[in-house]
Amino acid sequence: MTKPSKARIRQSFERAAPTYDGAAHIQRRICQQLAASLPALAPARLLDAGCGTGYALPLLQSRFPAAQALAFDLSAGMLQRIAAPCWRLAGDLEHLPLADASLDLYWSSLAVQWCDLPAALREARRVLRAGGHLALASLGPETFHELRHAFAGVDSFRHTLPFHTPQEVARMAGEAGFSQFAVHRGREVAHYADFKSLLRAVKAVGANQLGDGRRPSLMSRAAFQLAETACETRRTPSGLPLTYDVIFLSAQP
Repeated sequence: MTKPSKARIRQSFERAAPTYDGAAHIQRRICQQLAASLPALAPARLLDAGCGTGYALPLLQSRFPAAQALAFDLSAGMLQRIAAPCWRLAGDLEHLPLADASLDLYWSSLAVQWCDLPAALREARRVLRAGGHLALASLGPETFHELRHAFAGVDSFRHTLPFHTPQEVARMAGEAGFSQFAVHRGREVAHYADFKSLLRAVKAVGANQLGDGRRPSLMSRAAFQLAETACETRRTPSGLPLTYDVIFLSAQP
């Protein structure tokens, strides 16, 4: 199964730009965890790869005030919402418009799951200087398993993206040329009052593009009700859960 096209991903995040900050609570927590895991560094130049609306930039700039910050995203609409002072670049993480060995820190929180990960990691390795550092958070295969459960008895279409396991991420980091790396796994769970709110939240952060195998037409009311009923079997006292299976990668060239 293939990932969504870059054009569809860009379109989805352009649409989500106005709603992203109001819906990205889990994304913020993951970003904070990634920042807390950073070792002692003194980067002269850092990249926020897949920066979105720029939430991580103040965290990074307060930690590394002397560093030149580059904000990079596929969506120009996301870049326009960044308030922090930085250089803004729009483009593809698989083809960075940066010179070899031009960065000291490559940071990316919840962006590379939309990419061909081996290609993105090769680019990260290419642009990092000797002694540089990569700090990355992506999503693992248990992400949104509640949606797979909800639709399992409804249709055979794909309702979530296929995500890499920690073992696959570690292998790809080594193949990309990183000689030192560590992978660990975390879990974050959001809760929603009802099924409609859960689906709206997924759309509000732009995570509703699925590529090949997705449903080609609107869901019928009967299909929606079946999925809703199945999702309700997972209800907790906090609401309907939606899991983010988080893969953290720390690496050096």
